[in-house]
Amino acid sequence: MTQGFSFAIDATDGFARKGEIFTPRGAIRTPAFMPVGTAATVKAMFVEDVRAAGADILLGNVYHLMLRPGAERIARLGGLHHFMRWPYPILTDSGGFQVMSLAKLRKLDEQGVTFQSHIDGSRHQLSPERSMEIQDLLGADIQMQLDECVRLPCSEAEAERAMRLSLRWAERSRKAFRERPGRALFGIVQGGASKLLRIESAKALADMDFQGIAVGGLAVGEPQQVMLDMLETAIPHLPLEKPRYLMGVGTPDDIMQAVARGVDMFDCVMPTRAGRHGLAYTRHGRVTLRNARHAEDPRPLDEASSCPAARDYSRAYLHHLVKAGEILGMMLLTQANVAYYQELMAGIRTAIAAGRLGDFMAETREGWIRGESA
Repeated sequence: MTQGFSFAIDATDGFARKGEIFTPRGAIRTPAFMPVGTAATVKAMFVEDVRAAGADILLGNVYHLMLRPGAERIARLGGLHHFMRWPYPILTDSGGFQVMSLAKLRKLDEQGVTFQSHIDGSRHQLSPERSMEIQDLLGADIQMQLDECVRLPCSEAEAERAMRLSLRWAERSRKAFRERPGRALFGIVQGGASKLLRIESAKALADMDFQGIAVGGLAVGEPQQVMLDMLETAIPHLPLEKPRYLMGVGTPDDIMQAVARGVDMFDCVMPTRAGRHGLAYTRHGRVTLRNARHAEDPRPLDEASSCPAARDYSRAYLHHLVKAGEILGMMLLTQANVAYYQELMAGIRTAIAAGRLGDFMAETREGWIRGESA
Protein backbone atom coordinates (compact mmCIF):
# COMPACT_ATOMS: atom_id res chain seq x y z
CA MET A 1 0.00 0.00 0.00
CA THR A 2 1.11 3.57 -0.64
CA GLN A 3 2.47 5.11 2.56
CA GLY A 4 -0.18 7.31 4.18
CA PHE A 5 -3.09 5.77 2.24
CA SER A 6 -5.18 3.04 3.85
CA PHE A 7 -8.69 1.62 4.04
CA ALA A 8 -10.44 0.15 7.06
CA ILE A 9 -13.85 -1.54 7.25
CA ASP A 10 -15.60 -1.12 10.59
CA ALA A 11 -19.03 -2.63 9.87
CA THR A 12 -20.73 -4.91 7.36
CA ASP A 13 -24.32 -5.79 6.55
CA GLY A 14 -24.47 -8.65 4.06
CA PHE A 15 -22.09 -7.59 1.29
CA ALA A 16 -22.36 -3.88 2.20
CA ARG A 17 -19.38 -2.31 3.97
CA LYS A 18 -18.99 0.80 6.10
CA GLY A 19 -15.49 2.14 6.59
CA GLU A 20 -12.96 4.92 6.01
CA ILE A 21 -10.26 5.65 3.49
CA PHE A 22 -7.42 7.48 5.19
CA THR A 23 -5.28 10.01 3.32
CA PRO A 24 -2.96 12.80 4.50
CA ARG A 25 -5.60 15.32 3.37
CA GLY A 26 -8.36 13.75 5.44
CA ALA A 27 -10.53 10.69 5.87
CA ILE A 28 -13.20 9.63 3.39
CA ARG A 29 -16.22 8.01 5.00
CA THR A 30 -17.50 5.10 2.95
CA PRO A 31 -19.79 4.38 1.23
CA ALA A 32 -18.96 7.78 -0.23
CA PHE A 33 -20.45 9.90 -2.99
CA MET A 34 -17.98 12.23 -4.73
CA PRO A 35 -19.47 15.41 -6.22
CA VAL A 36 -18.03 15.98 -9.68
CA GLY A 37 -15.76 19.01 -9.96
CA THR A 38 -15.09 18.57 -13.68
CA ALA A 39 -13.08 21.72 -14.43
CA ALA A 40 -11.86 22.55 -10.91
CA THR A 41 -15.36 23.52 -9.82
CA VAL A 42 -18.51 21.78 -8.70
CA LYS A 43 -20.80 23.65 -11.05
CA ALA A 44 -22.94 26.36 -9.42
CA MET A 45 -21.51 25.76 -5.92
CA PHE A 46 -18.92 27.29 -3.63
CA VAL A 47 -16.49 24.66 -2.33
CA GLU A 48 -17.36 25.74 1.21
CA ASP A 49 -20.97 24.73 0.57
CA VAL A 50 -19.87 21.40 -0.92
CA ARG A 51 -17.93 20.68 2.24
CA ALA A 52 -20.79 21.85 4.46
CA ALA A 53 -23.09 19.43 2.65
CA GLY A 54 -20.92 16.58 3.94
CA ALA A 55 -18.58 15.77 1.04
CA ASP A 56 -15.20 14.34 2.02
CA ILE A 57 -13.77 14.10 -1.52
CA LEU A 58 -14.29 15.62 -4.98
CA LEU A 59 -13.65 14.30 -8.47
CA GLY A 60 -11.64 16.25 -11.06
CA ASN A 61 -11.44 15.49 -14.78
CA VAL A 62 -8.15 14.99 -16.59
CA TYR A 63 -9.54 15.62 -20.07
CA HIS A 64 -11.07 18.99 -19.25
CA LEU A 65 -8.20 20.18 -17.05
CA MET A 66 -5.49 19.18 -19.54
CA LEU A 67 -7.25 21.25 -22.21
CA ARG A 68 -8.07 24.24 -20.01
CA PRO A 69 -6.22 25.70 -18.14
CA GLY A 70 -3.59 22.93 -18.54
CA ALA A 71 -2.02 20.59 -16.00
CA GLU A 72 1.37 22.29 -16.14
CA ARG A 73 -0.21 25.68 -15.38
CA ILE A 74 -2.16 24.25 -12.43
CA ALA A 75 1.07 22.71 -11.11
CA ARG A 76 2.87 26.06 -11.37
CA LEU A 77 0.01 27.64 -9.42
CA GLY A 78 0.35 25.20 -6.53
CA GLY A 79 -1.66 22.16 -7.65
CA LEU A 80 -5.37 21.48 -8.01
CA HIS A 81 -6.19 21.58 -4.28
CA HIS A 82 -4.72 25.06 -3.87
CA PHE A 83 -6.03 26.24 -7.25
CA MET A 84 -9.67 25.51 -6.39
CA ARG A 85 -9.37 26.10 -2.61
CA TRP A 86 -10.31 22.52 -1.68
CA PRO A 87 -7.74 21.19 0.84
CA TYR A 88 -9.40 17.78 1.15
CA PRO A 89 -8.96 14.62 -0.95
CA ILE A 90 -9.43 14.73 -4.74
CA LEU A 91 -9.81 11.80 -7.12
CA THR A 92 -9.04 12.38 -10.78
CA ASP A 93 -10.35 10.19 -13.58
CA SER A 94 -7.94 9.29 -16.34
CA GLY A 95 -9.57 11.24 -19.17
CA GLY A 96 -10.28 8.18 -21.27
CA PHE A 97 -14.07 8.29 -21.15
CA GLN A 98 -14.23 11.97 -22.13
CA VAL A 99 -11.82 11.42 -25.01
CA MET A 100 -14.15 8.75 -26.33
CA SER A 101 -17.34 10.75 -25.78
CA LEU A 102 -16.32 14.40 -26.40
CA ALA A 103 -13.21 14.67 -28.52
CA LYS A 104 -13.24 15.21 -32.28
CA LEU A 105 -11.45 12.98 -34.80
CA ARG A 106 -10.01 10.62 -32.20
CA LYS A 107 -7.65 7.80 -33.18
CA LEU A 108 -7.06 4.90 -30.82
CA ASP A 109 -4.07 2.58 -30.99
CA GLU A 110 -1.87 0.57 -28.64
CA GLN A 111 0.09 3.64 -27.63
CA GLY A 112 -2.93 5.70 -26.54
CA VAL A 113 -5.41 8.14 -28.05
CA THR A 114 -4.74 11.03 -30.41
CA PHE A 115 -7.62 13.48 -30.55
CA GLN A 116 -8.74 16.98 -31.36
CA SER A 117 -10.06 19.18 -28.56
CA HIS A 118 -13.80 19.80 -28.58
CA ILE A 119 -12.96 23.38 -27.50
CA ASP A 120 -10.64 24.65 -30.25
CA GLY A 121 -9.69 21.67 -32.43
CA SER A 122 -6.10 21.54 -31.16
CA ARG A 123 -4.42 18.12 -31.34
CA HIS A 124 -3.44 16.19 -28.22
CA GLN A 125 -2.17 12.77 -27.25
CA LEU A 126 -3.23 10.85 -24.17
CA SER A 127 -1.34 7.70 -23.26
CA PRO A 128 -1.23 5.85 -19.94
CA GLU A 129 2.05 7.59 -19.20
CA ARG A 130 0.72 11.06 -20.06
CA SER A 131 -2.44 10.49 -18.01
CA MET A 132 -0.31 9.55 -15.00
CA GLU A 133 1.89 12.61 -15.57
CA ILE A 134 -1.14 14.91 -15.70
CA GLN A 135 -2.66 13.43 -12.56
CA ASP A 136 0.68 13.82 -10.78
CA LEU A 137 0.92 17.46 -11.87
CA LEU A 138 -2.60 18.08 -10.57
CA GLY A 139 -1.63 16.49 -7.26
CA ALA A 140 -4.58 14.08 -7.10
CA ASP A 141 -4.78 11.90 -4.00
CA ILE A 142 -6.44 9.03 -5.88
CA GLN A 143 -5.50 8.54 -9.53
CA MET A 144 -7.07 6.27 -12.13
CA GLN A 145 -5.43 4.14 -14.79
CA LEU A 146 -6.14 5.05 -18.41
CA ASP A 147 -8.70 2.65 -19.86
CA GLU A 148 -10.97 2.34 -22.86
CA CYS A 149 -14.67 2.52 -22.08
CA VAL A 150 -17.10 1.19 -24.70
CA ARG A 151 -20.77 2.04 -24.74
CA LEU A 152 -23.34 -0.68 -24.20
CA PRO A 153 -24.70 -2.58 -25.92
CA CYS A 154 -21.64 -3.68 -27.88
CA SER A 155 -20.41 -6.93 -29.37
CA GLU A 156 -18.49 -9.45 -27.29
CA ALA A 157 -15.51 -8.99 -29.61
CA GLU A 158 -15.49 -5.22 -29.08
CA ALA A 159 -15.81 -5.62 -25.29
CA GLU A 160 -12.96 -8.14 -25.26
CA ARG A 161 -10.67 -5.94 -27.38
CA ALA A 162 -11.25 -2.92 -25.11
CA MET A 163 -10.88 -4.99 -21.93
CA ARG A 164 -7.54 -6.48 -23.00
CA LEU A 165 -6.24 -3.09 -24.13
CA SER A 166 -7.31 -1.63 -20.76
CA LEU A 167 -5.39 -4.38 -18.94
CA ARG A 168 -2.23 -3.58 -20.93
CA TRP A 169 -2.76 0.10 -20.18
CA ALA A 170 -3.26 -0.78 -16.50
CA GLU A 171 0.24 -2.27 -16.40
CA ARG A 172 1.69 0.78 -18.10
CA SER A 173 -0.23 3.13 -15.80
CA ARG A 174 1.12 1.25 -12.76
CA LYS A 175 4.68 1.55 -14.00
CA ALA A 176 4.26 5.27 -14.75
CA PHE A 177 2.53 6.11 -11.45
CA ARG A 178 4.75 8.31 -9.28
CA GLU A 179 4.78 6.96 -5.73
CA ARG A 180 4.27 9.83 -3.32
CA PRO A 181 3.20 9.61 0.34
CA GLY A 182 -0.57 9.34 0.61
CA ARG A 183 -1.31 8.97 -3.09
CA ALA A 184 -2.99 5.91 -4.56
CA LEU A 185 -3.65 4.40 -7.98
CA PHE A 186 -6.83 2.49 -8.84
CA GLY A 187 -7.30 0.00 -11.67
CA ILE A 188 -10.54 -0.22 -13.66
CA VAL A 189 -12.50 -3.40 -14.45
CA GLN A 190 -13.85 -3.50 -18.00
CA GLY A 191 -15.56 -6.17 -20.07
CA GLY A 192 -18.86 -4.78 -21.28
CA ALA A 193 -21.85 -6.95 -20.37
CA SER A 194 -19.86 -10.21 -20.50
CA LYS A 195 -19.54 -12.08 -17.21
CA LEU A 196 -16.49 -14.00 -18.39
CA LEU A 197 -14.68 -10.84 -19.47
CA ARG A 198 -15.56 -9.05 -16.24
CA ILE A 199 -14.19 -11.94 -14.18
CA GLU A 200 -10.98 -12.06 -16.21
CA SER A 201 -10.49 -8.31 -15.87
CA ALA A 202 -11.18 -8.32 -12.12
CA LYS A 203 -8.78 -11.18 -11.46
CA ALA A 204 -5.99 -9.63 -13.52
CA LEU A 205 -6.32 -6.27 -11.79
CA ALA A 206 -6.41 -7.89 -8.35
CA ASP A 207 -3.05 -9.50 -9.16
CA MET A 208 -1.55 -6.11 -10.07
CA ASP A 209 -1.84 -4.88 -6.47
CA PHE A 210 -3.53 -1.52 -7.05
CA GLN A 211 -4.54 0.42 -3.93
CA GLY A 212 -8.19 0.20 -5.01
CA ILE A 213 -10.20 -1.06 -7.96
CA ALA A 214 -13.02 0.58 -9.87
CA VAL A 215 -15.71 -0.99 -12.00
CA GLY A 216 -16.03 1.04 -15.18
CA GLY A 217 -18.00 0.86 -18.40
CA LEU A 218 -21.39 0.79 -16.68
CA ALA A 219 -24.18 3.37 -16.54
CA VAL A 220 -23.48 3.89 -20.26
CA GLY A 221 -26.91 3.00 -21.60
CA GLU A 222 -27.54 -0.49 -20.24
CA PRO A 223 -30.55 -1.41 -18.05
CA GLN A 224 -30.00 -1.28 -14.29
CA GLN A 225 -30.20 -5.07 -14.00
CA VAL A 226 -27.26 -5.48 -16.39
CA MET A 227 -25.21 -3.12 -14.23
CA LEU A 228 -26.12 -5.06 -11.09
CA ASP A 229 -25.34 -8.39 -12.78
CA MET A 230 -21.87 -7.13 -13.73
CA LEU A 231 -21.25 -5.95 -10.16
CA GLU A 232 -22.34 -9.31 -8.75
CA THR A 233 -20.00 -10.97 -11.24
CA ALA A 234 -16.89 -8.84 -10.71
CA ILE A 235 -16.93 -7.92 -7.01
CA PRO A 236 -16.32 -11.45 -5.63
CA HIS A 237 -12.99 -11.44 -7.49
CA LEU A 238 -11.79 -8.11 -6.04
CA PRO A 239 -9.68 -7.88 -2.86
CA LEU A 240 -11.81 -7.63 0.27
CA GLU A 241 -9.41 -5.23 1.97
CA LYS A 242 -9.36 -2.58 -0.79
CA PRO A 243 -11.93 0.09 -1.73
CA ARG A 244 -14.25 -0.54 -4.66
CA TYR A 245 -15.44 2.33 -6.83
CA LEU A 246 -18.36 2.23 -9.28
CA MET A 247 -17.65 4.94 -11.82
CA GLY A 248 -20.31 7.37 -13.05
CA VAL A 249 -23.22 6.05 -10.94
CA GLY A 250 -25.78 7.35 -10.46
CA THR A 251 -29.37 7.61 -9.28
CA PRO A 252 -30.11 7.24 -5.56
CA ASP A 253 -31.57 3.78 -6.21
CA ASP A 254 -28.53 2.72 -8.26
CA ILE A 255 -26.30 3.76 -5.37
CA MET A 256 -28.26 1.84 -2.73
CA GLN A 257 -28.38 -1.26 -4.90
CA ALA A 258 -24.64 -1.10 -5.55
CA VAL A 259 -23.82 -0.53 -1.87
CA ALA A 260 -25.79 -3.67 -1.04
CA ARG A 261 -23.47 -5.53 -3.44
CA GLY A 262 -20.27 -4.24 -1.85
CA VAL A 263 -19.39 -0.93 -3.56
CA ASP A 264 -17.66 1.77 -1.47
CA MET A 265 -17.35 4.82 -3.73
CA PHE A 266 -19.47 6.61 -6.32
CA ASP A 267 -19.48 9.71 -8.51
CA CYS A 268 -22.01 11.16 -10.92
CA VAL A 269 -22.89 14.50 -12.51
CA MET A 270 -26.58 13.76 -11.92
CA PRO A 271 -27.21 15.90 -8.80
CA THR A 272 -25.44 18.97 -10.19
CA ARG A 273 -26.75 18.64 -13.74
CA ALA A 274 -30.30 18.11 -12.48
CA GLY A 275 -30.05 21.19 -10.28
CA ARG A 276 -29.08 23.33 -13.25
CA HIS A 277 -32.15 22.07 -15.12
CA GLY A 278 -34.79 22.58 -12.46
CA LEU A 279 -34.90 19.09 -10.94
CA ALA A 280 -34.50 18.43 -7.21
CA TYR A 281 -33.74 15.15 -5.45
CA THR A 282 -35.36 14.89 -2.02
CA ARG A 283 -36.53 12.42 0.61
CA HIS A 284 -39.93 12.78 -1.05
CA GLY A 285 -38.66 11.77 -4.49
CA ARG A 286 -37.78 13.88 -7.51
CA VAL A 287 -39.37 17.32 -7.74
CA THR A 288 -39.56 19.01 -11.15
CA LEU A 289 -39.71 22.71 -10.28
CA ARG A 290 -40.71 23.74 -13.80
CA ASN A 291 -44.12 22.18 -13.30
CA ALA A 292 -46.98 24.67 -12.81
CA ARG A 293 -48.22 22.74 -9.77
CA HIS A 294 -45.41 24.35 -7.73
CA ALA A 295 -46.25 27.96 -8.67
CA GLU A 296 -48.18 28.64 -5.44
CA ASP A 297 -46.77 25.90 -3.20
CA PRO A 298 -45.43 27.47 0.02
CA ARG A 299 -43.74 24.27 1.22
CA PRO A 300 -39.96 23.87 1.08
CA LEU A 301 -38.40 20.95 -0.74
CA ASP A 302 -37.78 19.24 2.60
CA GLU A 303 -38.58 20.85 5.92
CA ALA A 304 -36.35 18.32 7.74
CA SER A 305 -33.25 18.87 5.62
CA SER A 306 -30.10 20.33 7.14
CA CYS A 307 -29.51 22.20 3.87
CA PRO A 308 -30.81 25.81 3.84
CA ALA A 309 -31.60 25.60 0.11
CA ALA A 310 -33.92 22.63 0.65
CA ARG A 311 -35.33 23.79 4.00
CA ASP A 312 -35.74 27.56 3.83
CA TYR A 313 -37.00 28.41 0.33
CA SER A 314 -40.53 27.70 -0.88
CA ARG A 315 -41.23 25.56 -3.91
CA ALA A 316 -43.11 28.53 -5.32
CA TYR A 317 -39.97 30.69 -5.14
CA LEU A 318 -37.77 27.96 -6.63
CA HIS A 319 -40.37 27.49 -9.41
CA HIS A 320 -40.21 31.22 -10.12
CA LEU A 321 -36.39 31.22 -10.27
CA VAL A 322 -36.34 28.24 -12.63
CA LYS A 323 -39.00 29.67 -14.95
CA ALA A 324 -37.25 33.05 -14.98
CA GLY A 325 -33.89 31.43 -15.78
CA GLU A 326 -32.29 33.00 -12.72
CA ILE A 327 -28.82 31.72 -11.80
CA LEU A 328 -29.82 31.64 -8.15
CA GLY A 329 -32.32 28.88 -8.95
CA MET A 330 -29.55 26.72 -10.38
CA MET A 331 -27.36 27.40 -7.36
CA LEU A 332 -30.05 26.60 -4.79
CA LEU A 333 -31.21 23.41 -6.49
CA THR A 334 -27.65 22.19 -7.01
CA GLN A 335 -26.89 22.82 -3.35
CA ALA A 336 -30.06 20.98 -2.31
CA ASN A 337 -29.22 18.01 -4.55
CA VAL A 338 -25.64 17.67 -3.39
CA ALA A 339 -26.84 17.87 0.22
CA TYR A 340 -29.48 15.20 -0.42
CA TYR A 341 -26.92 12.82 -1.89
CA GLN A 342 -24.64 13.34 1.12
CA GLU A 343 -27.58 12.83 3.51
CA LEU A 344 -28.41 9.62 1.64
CA MET A 345 -24.84 8.36 2.07
CA ALA A 346 -24.87 9.25 5.76
CA GLY A 347 -28.13 7.32 6.15
CA ILE A 348 -26.63 4.34 4.33
CA ARG A 349 -23.57 4.33 6.60
CA THR A 350 -25.74 4.51 9.72
CA ALA A 351 -27.95 1.70 8.44
CA ILE A 352 -24.99 -0.57 7.68
CA ALA A 353 -23.60 0.02 11.17
CA ALA A 354 -26.97 -0.94 12.65
CA GLY A 355 -27.37 -3.99 10.39
CA ARG A 356 -30.54 -2.64 8.79
CA LEU A 357 -29.56 -1.58 5.27
CA GLY A 358 -32.44 -3.54 3.74
CA ASP A 359 -34.95 -1.73 5.96
CA PHE A 360 -33.36 1.62 5.14
CA MET A 361 -33.62 0.96 1.42
CA ALA A 362 -37.28 -0.02 1.73
CA GLU A 363 -38.08 3.04 3.86
CA THR A 364 -36.27 5.33 1.43
CA ARG A 365 -38.20 3.98 -1.55
CA GLU A 366 -41.46 4.27 0.39
CA GLY A 367 -40.65 7.94 1.05
CA TRP A 368 -40.23 8.52 -2.68
CA ILE A 369 -43.56 6.85 -3.42
CA ARG A 370 -45.42 8.85 -0.77
CA GLY A 371 -43.83 12.08 -1.96
CA GLU A 372 -44.73 11.53 -5.60
CA SER A 373 -48.36 11.01 -4.64
CA ALA A 374 -48.48 14.11 -2.41
